[in-house]
Amino acid sequence: MKNNLYIYNALNRKKEKFEPINPPFVGMYVCGPTVYGDSHLGHARPAITFDLVFRYLKHLGYKVRYVRNITDVGHLVNDADEGEDKIAKKAKLEQVEPMEIVQKYTNSYHKNMEQLNTLRPSIEPHASAHIIEQAEMAKKILENGFAYEVNGSVYFDVAKYSKKYNYGKLSGRILDDLQSNTRELEGQSEKKNPFDFALWKKAMPEHIMRWPSEWSIGFPGWHLECSVMSTKYLGDKFDIHGGGLDLQFPHHECEIAQSKAANGYDSVKYWMHNNLITLDGQKMSKSLGNFIMLDEMFSGDHELLEQAYSPQVVKFFMLQAHYRNPLDFSNKALKAAQKGLERLMNGISALDKIKPAKNSSFDVNIIKNKSYEALNDDLNTPILIAHLFDGIKKINSVIAGTETINENDLSELKALYNIMFFEILGLTNDSESSSSNGKLDDVMNLLLNLRTDAKKNKDFETSDKIRDKLNEIGITVKDKKDGFEWEIKQL
Repeated sequence: MKNNLYIYNALNRKKEKFEPINPPFVGMYVCGPTVYGDSHLGHARPAITFDLVFRYLKHLGYKVRYVRNITDVGHLVNDADEGEDKIAKKAKLEQVEPMEIVQKYTNSYHKNMEQLNTLRPSIEPHASAHIIEQAEMAKKILENGFAYEVNGSVYFDVAKYSKKYNYGKLSGRILDDLQSNTRELEGQSEKKNPFDFALWKKAMPEHIMRWPSEWSIGFPGWHLECSVMSTKYLGDKFDIHGGGLDLQFPHHECEIAQSKAANGYDSVKYWMHNNLITLDGQKMSKSLGNFIMLDEMFSGDHELLEQAYSPQVVKFFMLQAHYRNPLDFSNKALKAAQKGLERLMNGISALDKIKPAKNSSFDVNIIKNKSYEALNDDLNTPILIAHLFDGIKKINSVIAGTETINENDLSELKALYNIMFFEILGLTNDSESSSSNGKLDDVMNLLLNLRTDAKKNKDFETSDKIRDKLNEIGITVKDKKDGFEWEIKQL
């Protein structure tokens, strides 16, 4: 069952059994951030999605090379081959070198990804370190007749490519629609068609980031970097290419066209996209003022936030939705995620308090099999989490004495939650939202031991006062023959 993984392939618009090109090796490339500002909530979802893919494939026994790029050149402000480079614009505003901007915000991105407990990729290449290879691919496409040079810039000829290959097969765009729905923009008259895209751009005098090429002093187009770096580190054909749904067109569509124009074949077997995060159904955007940085999420320092949310609450909030579904941000949903995470953590902690019986009244394998079925069904984390909650109900029933579990099944259940919760979902027990952190355990044990001493000394007034005060703040104390138990009441 564990090896029966199906994933949705955006290229073919259906779920397909995952069969890597060269098992047990798997190559996965994910489009990383353009590092010209602090990481925002939108950066978190692809990082969490493909961290899940990375973790699960490794759990299944595959040897995974996970490559995630850093875009530090060529991504222009209006994404239409005109305007300033986003990195250079930020550097001018802060009056520093562009690579200082790159380093500053790459460090910030790494910090946030570590807070979310996502694993570092195997390789994290920078676009600026692969200028020569990008120029070489542009030259190869030009030589193959699918590009043209004008005034020192090289553009991909989409119309000519479409005569031989299917431009738009990933996104479903049709060239006739592109021709009728696009207009010539000011400054783009050197293109044959407005939907053609730059492979190499001649740098204007004010452009800071520039390199020599046989056509001009300039810089590579944004789309080219991923075609180059993915195949450099994963080979001419590799298994998975991922990124946000907003990259499907034009970025990933252009990648497919570039690679096929250069080599004559598709490089990627499975295309995967996580859906977007919205606010009241609208995509989060800086221009609309509904944009939240991750540091603001964690500190609560944003007008849209009613409180701070720990990194693990944010992660759990995202995992509660399937990665291909849109996810609407709200304080209500985040607070619900916080309570849900607390409930799971409390249940997992309670496993250590259980004393096994001779027999089990329920089958642990049912929960285990259902958990793997959910993951194998295109990494369906909301269904997986639902099954984990079902398991928590069983754990609570065992504690209440209405169910029993033997020693072997208890070990199996502990192992299952360790694998699913900590290893595959990548959640941690150090969330600020978790009532099971070590310090709280220590404080509660100290307080309840004082209560036990008070009872032994027949100081029932103090004993009852401790119990009642804890109950007022939402902590229930249960006396047992061999001690006590406590839990935070779920609202």
